[in-house]
Amino acid sequence: MDGAATAFPPQGQRAERDLLRFLTCGSVDDGKSTLIGRLLFETGQVPEDQLATLERNSRRFGTDGANLDYALLLDGLEAEREQGITIDVAYRYMSTPRRSFIVADTPGHEQYTRNMATGASTCDAAVVLVDAGKGVTAQTARHSRIVALFGIRHVILAVNKIDLVADDPAAFERIRDAYAELVADLGFRSVTAIPVSARRGDNLTARSAATPWYEGPSLLEALEDLPVAETGVARSFRLSVQYVNRPHADFRGYAGTIASGEVRVGDVLAVCPGGQTATLARILSGDREVSTACAGDAVTLVLAEAVDVARGDVLAPVDDRPAASDRLDVRLLWMGEQSFDPGRRYQIKLGARTLPARLTLADATAALTPNELADGWLTLPSPVAADPFRQDPTQGAFVLIDRASGVTVAAGVVTGVSGQAAHIHQSPAAVSREAHERLSGHRGGVVWLTGLSGAGKSTVAQALQQSLHGRGCRTVLLDGDNLRHGLNRDLGFSDADRTENVRRTGEAARLFADTGVIAICALISPRQADRDAVRALFDDGGFVEVFVQASLESCRARDPKGLYARASAGMISDFTGVAAPYETPTAPDLTVATEQLSPSLAADAVRRLLEERGWL
Repeated sequence: MDGAATAFPPQGQRAERDLLRFLTCGSVDDGKSTLIGRLLFETGQVPEDQLATLERNSRRFGTDGANLDYALLLDGLEAEREQGITIDVAYRYMSTPRRSFIVADTPGHEQYTRNMATGASTCDAAVVLVDAGKGVTAQTARHSRIVALFGIRHVILAVNKIDLVADDPAAFERIRDAYAELVADLGFRSVTAIPVSARRGDNLTARSAATPWYEGPSLLEALEDLPVAETGVARSFRLSVQYVNRPHADFRGYAGTIASGEVRVGDVLAVCPGGQTATLARILSGDREVSTACAGDAVTLVLAEAVDVARGDVLAPVDDRPAASDRLDVRLLWMGEQSFDPGRRYQIKLGARTLPARLTLADATAALTPNELADGWLTLPSPVAADPFRQDPTQGAFVLIDRASGVTVAAGVVTGVSGQAAHIHQSPAAVSREAHERLSGHRGGVVWLTGLSGAGKSTVAQALQQSLHGRGCRTVLLDGDNLRHGLNRDLGFSDADRTENVRRTGEAARLFADTGVIAICALISPRQADRDAVRALFDDGGFVEVFVQASLESCRARDPKGLYARASAGMISDFTGVAAPYETPTAPDLTVATEQLSPSLAADAVRRLLEERGWL
């Protein structure tokens, strides 16, 4: 068909209209970039200078003989031009008299599936391309699952290259029916199948005479008729605090971009997950003070009351706040080069918060290899504020990071908020931590001593407590053995029980620290991930990890409780250092070698560290 068959307004003369964000996806060489490039051309979105460049590039890189290669309008990277594939996500803008569009051309190659997920996370609809000669493929299924994962509910199935199968209606119908069966359980609200030829332009902006048997809309007509998702303003107010702005003692503001909803001076807001409430006194937008702000505005909010707000906290209406939980039900796309390893340490980045997370798969036998989707849940060291993705996409999406390498290994969405803390909001303290610390005369915090049994943790802890007590400090000693006689008496020594032992001790220590007390904890705590989870409770630097170092041979020789002898005799199973591993701290704040230092000298080294950090 002739690209001039439909008239569109020239660039720069568009009236305001609603906006639809959509992506194109499919297998390699299904023609995604060609389709979008041709749409841009036929809707008058290609200026003359770009058209001249396209003509030159088509002669150099083109794949359609003497004809224009419309894919080159999108494949901007040199590597893409040379390989003939899309690597990055290319965004383009176009408009018709009825609607404006933001188009994301996403990669088809399996290696770049993570880029496709990035594009899907911001779109309202998807155009899934299938090569009419190849039919539905594994990558088609994978992309469709990702589209569903990120909440897209309207799909256009573009059966491309229909000209290469002689415009056969039977070929189109087979693919249409196969795709309908494939996505039957994905929850799409609409799937519109259209036969197209991106190269020839058939059924892109108007129905083509080449397919007289097709009576449905053209691709552009279908895009114009799709419902536009509600704007962020229509949802409840959410602002994730990116930065606590305190230039001087008389000003404290909380900066961030409003993710959804509107806010006005005088509104009463809740600080989530903490639960404290305060009245909004001022809204600063750039160098102006305003009375209202809405989704998309970058603002600094000033509260009338003094409440504890930290980076990563979410401000929300008191009567419509996100749930606070330490367990998130999730659906994720695994993007790591290595398969999922339940023993590795991960971090979740949710909004402005980054903290340790343990991933458990719903299917415990799943290998979860690259580009696979899976359901499961994330266990966190402390509650976070989160909304399910379908309820609020801005607050319900996350990435998972390998803590050792810093590489993003998964992207996902929150499907639900569960756990005992899901709908329980903390009661604010009557006396602030700062007030407690002024009374104590020193900072509250946690000194965590870890090491093998027999390394000298309890002895050093006792010496440290005596030293600090002599200086007038308020302290408490939480010894692992003592806790197992009381608070943790119901726990055994399985991996799960060891983790819970550390978690409970860390939570108890935090309560003491919040009242201006220095909590000295002496536990083997063999797993680095568990120790990191406790550290994450203290984002203000109130946690010090001390590695009490002694060789296994030295610990065996000391054996103050006779445990190594009993373990060697088979009387104790899974004893750390014998049958169970101990993970040496990767970056302790201090190492004290008790084979060289006496307990008092080791305690002195810890005390000096606390002095250097301003605790004392």
